Amino acid sequence: MQQRSEETRSRILGSAIKLFSARGFNAASVADICKDAGISKGAFYHHFESKQALFLALLDVWLQTIDNAIEASKDKTVPETFMLITEAFPFIFETAGEGLPMFLEFWLQASRDEKIWQASIAPYRRYQKHFTSLIKKGVDEGSFVKVDPELTARMIVSMAMGLLIQSLLDPKGAKWEKTAREITKMMMDTLLRKSEA
Repeated sequence: MQQRSEETRSRILGSAIKLFSARGFNAASVADICKDAGISKGAFYHHFESKQALFLALLDVWLQTIDNAIEASKDKTVPETFMLITEAFPFIFETAGEGLPMFLEFWLQASRDEKIWQASIAPYRRYQKHFTSLIKKGVDEGSFVKVDPELTARMIVSMAMGLLIQSLLDPKGAKWEKTAREITKMMMDTLLRKSEA
Protein backbone atom coordinates (compact mmCIF):
# COMPACT_ATOMS: atom_id res chain seq x y z
CA MET A 1 0.00 0.00 0.00
CA GLN A 2 2.79 2.42 1.01
CA GLN A 3 4.81 1.54 -2.10
CA ARG A 4 1.79 2.11 -4.35
CA SER A 5 1.19 5.48 -2.71
CA GLU A 6 4.83 6.48 -3.33
CA GLU A 7 4.60 5.32 -6.96
CA THR A 8 1.46 7.45 -7.44
CA ARG A 9 3.19 10.48 -5.93
CA SER A 10 6.21 9.95 -8.19
CA ARG A 11 3.96 9.71 -11.25
CA ILE A 12 2.26 12.98 -10.28
CA LEU A 13 5.63 14.71 -9.83
CA GLY A 14 6.89 13.37 -13.17
CA SER A 15 3.78 14.51 -15.03
CA ALA A 16 3.91 17.89 -13.33
CA ILE A 17 7.53 18.50 -14.39
CA LYS A 18 6.65 17.55 -17.96
CA LEU A 19 3.49 19.65 -18.20
CA PHE A 20 4.68 22.68 -16.24
CA SER A 21 7.80 22.74 -18.42
CA ALA A 22 5.87 22.34 -21.69
CA ARG A 23 2.82 24.52 -20.97
CA GLY A 24 3.69 26.66 -17.97
CA PHE A 25 2.24 26.60 -14.48
CA ASN A 26 -0.99 28.43 -15.32
CA ALA A 27 -1.85 26.50 -18.48
CA ALA A 28 -1.21 23.03 -17.02
CA SER A 29 -4.33 22.09 -15.08
CA VAL A 30 -4.79 19.50 -12.33
CA ALA A 31 -6.98 17.57 -14.79
CA ASP A 32 -4.12 17.56 -17.35
CA ILE A 33 -1.67 16.30 -14.73
CA CYS A 34 -4.09 13.58 -13.59
CA LYS A 35 -4.69 12.45 -17.17
CA ASP A 36 -0.96 12.32 -17.95
CA ALA A 37 -0.20 10.45 -14.70
CA GLY A 38 -3.13 8.06 -15.23
CA ILE A 39 -4.72 8.83 -11.86
CA SER A 40 -7.97 10.25 -10.50
CA LYS A 41 -8.38 13.74 -9.08
CA GLY A 42 -9.06 12.10 -5.73
CA ALA A 43 -5.62 10.45 -5.86
CA PHE A 44 -4.07 13.81 -6.77
CA TYR A 45 -5.68 15.60 -3.82
CA HIS A 46 -4.71 12.75 -1.51
CA HIS A 47 -1.06 13.69 -2.18
CA PHE A 48 -1.25 17.44 -2.83
CA GLU A 49 -3.77 19.96 -1.53
CA SER A 50 -3.42 22.15 -4.63
CA LYS A 51 -1.51 22.70 -7.84
CA GLN A 52 0.57 25.29 -6.00
CA ALA A 53 1.48 22.73 -3.31
CA LEU A 54 2.59 20.33 -6.07
CA PHE A 55 4.67 23.08 -7.65
CA LEU A 56 6.42 23.77 -4.34
CA ALA A 57 6.98 20.03 -3.78
CA LEU A 58 8.97 19.96 -7.04
CA LEU A 59 11.25 22.66 -5.67
CA ASP A 60 11.69 20.68 -2.44
CA VAL A 61 12.61 17.49 -4.33
CA TRP A 62 15.43 19.27 -6.14
CA LEU A 63 16.70 21.08 -3.04
CA GLN A 64 16.81 17.79 -1.10
CA THR A 65 20.01 16.85 -2.96
CA ILE A 66 21.79 19.93 -1.64
CA ASP A 67 20.34 19.44 1.84
CA ASN A 68 21.50 15.80 1.86
CA ALA A 69 25.06 16.85 0.97
CA ILE A 70 25.06 19.43 3.76
CA GLU A 71 23.65 16.92 6.26
CA ALA A 72 26.24 14.27 5.30
CA SER A 73 29.06 16.71 6.01
CA LYS A 74 28.00 17.93 9.46
CA ASP A 75 30.68 16.00 11.39
CA LYS A 76 33.55 16.98 9.08
CA THR A 77 36.07 19.81 9.32
CA VAL A 78 35.04 22.97 7.47
CA PRO A 79 37.37 22.40 4.47
CA GLU A 80 36.18 18.75 4.24
CA THR A 81 32.57 19.98 4.36
CA PHE A 82 33.07 22.28 1.39
CA MET A 83 34.71 19.55 -0.67
CA LEU A 84 32.00 17.03 0.27
CA ILE A 85 29.28 19.45 -0.88
CA THR A 86 30.99 19.60 -4.28
CA GLU A 87 30.32 15.85 -4.57
CA ALA A 88 26.65 16.79 -5.07
CA PHE A 89 27.52 18.95 -8.11
CA PRO A 90 27.07 16.23 -10.77
CA PHE A 91 23.49 15.52 -9.70
CA ILE A 92 22.67 19.21 -9.19
CA PHE A 93 23.85 20.17 -12.68
CA GLU A 94 22.32 17.09 -14.31
CA THR A 95 18.87 17.60 -12.78
CA ALA A 96 18.98 21.36 -13.30
CA GLY A 97 19.95 20.87 -16.96
CA GLU A 98 17.01 18.55 -17.54
CA GLY A 99 14.61 21.03 -16.01
CA LEU A 100 15.48 24.46 -17.51
CA PRO A 101 11.84 25.28 -18.35
CA MET A 102 10.86 24.21 -14.83
CA PHE A 103 13.41 26.55 -13.25
CA LEU A 104 12.21 29.41 -15.43
CA GLU A 105 8.69 28.62 -14.22
CA PHE A 106 9.81 28.81 -10.58
CA TRP A 107 11.33 32.24 -11.13
CA LEU A 108 8.36 33.45 -13.15
CA GLN A 109 5.79 32.24 -10.60
CA ALA A 110 7.86 33.62 -7.71
CA SER A 111 7.61 37.08 -9.31
CA ARG A 112 3.80 36.78 -9.36
CA ASP A 113 2.88 34.80 -6.27
CA GLU A 114 3.90 35.81 -2.73
CA LYS A 115 3.67 32.26 -1.34
CA ILE A 116 5.87 30.84 -4.12
CA TRP A 117 8.30 33.76 -3.72
CA GLN A 118 8.56 33.07 0.03
CA ALA A 119 9.12 29.34 -0.61
CA SER A 120 11.70 30.08 -3.34
CA ILE A 121 13.68 32.61 -1.32
CA ALA A 122 13.69 30.54 1.89
CA PRO A 123 16.38 28.07 0.68
CA TYR A 124 18.69 30.91 -0.40
CA ARG A 125 18.36 32.45 3.03
CA ARG A 126 18.88 29.06 4.69
CA TYR A 127 22.04 28.36 2.65
CA GLN A 128 23.28 31.90 3.30
CA LYS A 129 22.88 31.33 7.04
CA HIS A 130 24.45 27.85 6.83
CA PHE A 131 27.53 29.03 4.93
CA THR A 132 27.93 32.09 7.20
CA SER A 133 27.98 29.74 10.20
CA LEU A 134 30.34 27.31 8.43
CA ILE A 135 32.83 30.02 7.45
CA LYS A 136 32.74 31.51 10.96
CA LYS A 137 33.50 28.02 12.31
CA GLY A 138 36.41 27.72 9.87
CA VAL A 139 37.82 31.06 11.00
CA ASP A 140 37.30 30.16 14.68
CA GLU A 141 38.93 26.72 14.35
CA GLY A 142 41.88 28.28 12.52
CA SER A 143 41.50 26.45 9.20
CA PHE A 144 40.37 29.61 7.36
CA VAL A 145 42.04 33.01 7.13
CA LYS A 146 40.13 35.87 8.81
CA VAL A 147 37.28 36.90 6.50
CA ASP A 148 33.83 38.40 6.92
CA PRO A 149 31.71 35.20 7.19
CA GLU A 150 28.46 36.79 6.02
CA LEU A 151 30.01 38.52 3.00
CA THR A 152 31.94 35.37 2.04
CA ALA A 153 28.79 33.24 2.36
CA ARG A 154 26.93 35.71 0.14
CA MET A 155 29.71 35.38 -2.44
CA ILE A 156 29.46 31.57 -2.33
CA VAL A 157 25.67 31.49 -2.74
CA SER A 158 25.84 34.10 -5.53
CA MET A 159 28.60 32.15 -7.29
CA ALA A 160 26.59 28.93 -7.05
CA MET A 161 23.45 30.60 -8.45
CA GLY A 162 25.44 32.29 -11.20
CA LEU A 163 26.99 28.97 -12.25
CA LEU A 164 23.61 27.29 -12.20
CA ILE A 165 22.00 29.98 -14.36
CA GLN A 166 24.91 29.93 -16.82
CA SER A 167 24.74 26.14 -17.05
CA LEU A 168 21.01 26.32 -17.76
CA LEU A 169 21.23 29.07 -20.38
CA ASP A 170 24.40 27.81 -22.07
CA PRO A 171 24.72 24.08 -21.32
CA LYS A 172 27.50 23.57 -23.88
CA GLY A 173 29.38 26.76 -22.91
CA ALA A 174 31.64 24.93 -20.45
CA LYS A 175 31.99 21.68 -18.54
CA TRP A 176 29.95 23.16 -15.70
CA GLU A 177 30.49 20.41 -13.15
CA LYS A 178 34.27 20.65 -13.67
CA THR A 179 34.09 24.46 -13.57
CA ALA A 180 32.17 24.33 -10.27
CA ARG A 181 34.75 22.00 -8.74
CA GLU A 182 37.65 24.18 -9.92
CA ILE A 183 36.01 27.35 -8.58
CA THR A 184 35.39 25.62 -5.23
CA LYS A 185 39.05 24.55 -5.09
CA MET A 186 40.22 28.07 -5.99
CA MET A 187 37.99 29.50 -3.27
CA MET A 188 39.31 26.94 -0.77
CA ASP A 189 42.91 27.83 -1.69
CA THR A 190 42.07 31.47 -0.94
CA LEU A 191 40.28 30.74 2.34
CA LEU A 192 42.62 28.11 3.76
CA ARG A 193 45.45 29.17 6.02
CA LYS A 194 48.72 28.50 4.23
CA SER A 195 49.70 25.83 6.77
CA GLU A 196 46.50 23.93 5.78
CA ALA A 197 46.88 24.35 2.01
